[in-house]
Amino acid sequence: PQLNAQLEGWLSQVQSTKRPARAIIAPHAGYTYCGSCAAHAYKQVDPSITRRIFILGPSHHVPLSRCALSSVDIYRTPLYDLRIDQKIYGELWKTGMFERMSLQTDEDEHSIEMHLPYTAKAMESHKDEFTIIPVLVGALSESKEQEFGKLFSKYLADPSNLFVVSSDFCHWGQRFRYSYYDESQGEIYRSIEHLDKMGMSIIEQLDPVSFSNYLKKYHNTICGRHPIGVLLNAITELQKNGMNMSFSFLNYAQSSQCRNWQDSSVSYAAGALTV
Repeated sequence: PQLNAQLEGWLSQVQSTKRPARAIIAPHAGYTYCGSCAAHAYKQVDPSITRRIFILGPSHHVPLSRCALSSVDIYRTPLYDLRIDQKIYGELWKTGMFERMSLQTDEDEHSIEMHLPYTAKAMESHKDEFTIIPVLVGALSESKEQEFGKLFSKYLADPSNLFVVSSDFCHWGQRFRYSYYDESQGEIYRSIEHLDKMGMSIIEQLDPVSFSNYLKKYHNTICGRHPIGVLLNAITELQKNGMNMSFSFLNYAQSSQCRNWQDSSVSYAAGALTV
C-alpha cells in the first residue's frame, strides 16, 4: 500500500503531454531519490494501446559484451506479477545475438528491477493485457549498438510496443572516480547540470553518432549510455524509412547539489519519444 500510494502521488503531480509515448528514458535509483522524476516519463504511457513493454537496462555487475535475456517467466512486484513474453524472447533468441543471464545476475541487477513497480502502476488499468521483454544491455561497441538498434527497430515501429530505457545521468564525485568541472558554469552542481543537458539535447536530436562523440569527449558517467545508444540507432533505422519521431526530456533532477570536491551526486532525467 505504501509503494502504491507513493507511485500514485508522484504520477498525480505530472502532466501527460507526450502521450502516447513509444519509448521513455527514466532513472533507476531508489524511489526516494528519483521517484518523482520517473513519474514524468511514466505519465506519458498509454495503457490502452500498450501490449508489450521492452525494458532495456544496463549491466552494473557482470561484464557483458552483448545483450542478455532473463531465464524466468514472471517478475513479481509488490503490486502484481509481470509476465515475460516468451514468444518475443523466442524470436530474439533465434537471432543468436543474445545470451541468458543467470538468476543471480537477474536478482542482483537493479536497472530493470526499479522499472517494474512503475510499469505495473502505469499499466494497472490493463494489467492482464500486456507482457514485458526485459533485456540486459552489455558494454556494446558502436557497431553492436547499431546491430541491436536495427534488430529492435521493427519492434519500435509497432504502436502497441513501448520501450523503457533505464538510465541515470552523471555520477559525480570521488566515489564514482569522475569529477569533471567547468568553472565557467559556477557551482559544481551547475557544471554537472550543464554537462547533462548538453547530452540530453544531443539525445533529443536523435543522432547516435553525436551522442557517441559527446561521450568520448566528456566521458559523462551516464550508466545507461548503451541502452540509449541502442534506442537512438533503432530510431535512426525507422527515420530512414520515413517515420517521423521526436524525443523530449520532461524533467531533470539531482540527488543532491555538489558544492565541493568531497560531495557526490547522481543525476536523473525523464523523457519520452513520440511518433
